[in-house]
Amino acid sequence: MTAAHTPAISLPPLANDRFLRACLRLPTDCTPVWLMRQAGRYLPEYRATRDQAGSFMGLATNPELACEVTLQPLRRYDLDAAILFSDILTVPDAMGLGLSFAAGEGPKFAKVVRDEAAVAELAVPDMDKLRYVFDAVGTIRKALADENGVGKVPLIGFSGSPWTLACYMVEGGGSDDYRLVKTLMYQRPDLMHRILAVNADAVALYLNTQIEAGAQAAMIFDSWGGVLADGAFQQFSLAYTKRVLSQLKKEHNGYRIPHIVFTKGGGIWIDEIADSGCDVVGLDWTMNLGKARAQVGDRVALQGNLDPNVLFAQPEQVQAEVIKTLDSFGKPSATSGHIFNLGHGISQFTPPDNVKVLVDTVHAHSRQLRG
Repeated sequence: MTAAHTPAISLPPLANDRFLRACLRLPTDCTPVWLMRQAGRYLPEYRATRDQAGSFMGLATNPELACEVTLQPLRRYDLDAAILFSDILTVPDAMGLGLSFAAGEGPKFAKVVRDEAAVAELAVPDMDKLRYVFDAVGTIRKALADENGVGKVPLIGFSGSPWTLACYMVEGGGSDDYRLVKTLMYQRPDLMHRILAVNADAVALYLNTQIEAGAQAAMIFDSWGGVLADGAFQQFSLAYTKRVLSQLKKEHNGYRIPHIVFTKGGGIWIDEIADSGCDVVGLDWTMNLGKARAQVGDRVALQGNLDPNVLFAQPEQVQAEVIKTLDSFGKPSATSGHIFNLGHGISQFTPPDNVKVLVDTVHAHSRQLRG
């Protein structure tokens, strides 16, 4: 019997715990669904709240407003999990790199990490600098609970992976070609390993502090792992994701905390990711779910993996593609798990009504599959 099925570790009191059950490969009445970036710019109420906050960071650093936008999609849709509203770059910001978001542009850092002096200054940040994140977690958990303390759905905490954070820290923002970070990686692997080691220990502490504040699952977004060559991925991304996982709490207050790893473009390494120590492997839309399930067996649950651009099709086409994705995974067994999600974050231009079609179709068709 695996650790995931140890009777001594139970699930928290929730009105709907099918997401956690699927993460741990326990039977569910239907396939749970949540969406990456589900609290976001595709919702008019989100845009109104962001305007109220004055900026993205103004929103992310205000626990009450972060709670509000976390809950907004749950009011519209029958989602099976909430995910903390925050940003993956809060950790390097707390390291003193000076994060900002200009209107219409991506994130920028005032300081970059490209030489020995900058790398030498890096250290695991004081978690008090990220208190706003943990306060948001606590505020969301309270808002999700009824008068008896039973949560509506579980709350997912998250962080960027050590490699993905390093990409932004070296490049100074987003990148099309990753030239600067890969130059450092190939020319000075010693410096890159130092950055990644600090990042891994910072991410582990950050996620553990989220768990202590009330997060009931932890997800690592390795958004840029797929830009690496085979060999380099294992050395510079996966090794440090494993370093994070090895330090993460598997339980808190007697309740099991599932760990999810999502590597965009990582389908070719699914076996190695499945053996990393996580409970769930997230997949982008390039990987066939049925083949993925056959490869990993019952080692891990799978999360994914509808192409986000499907949501721009007509409602009946959205429905058909959702059914195709569920059929690809097939009927879950007693020891397999599937969490329906997109293969990457939802686009800001997505029609909100199509999201309802997606969510309702997942629940209805997966019930039929279980028959």
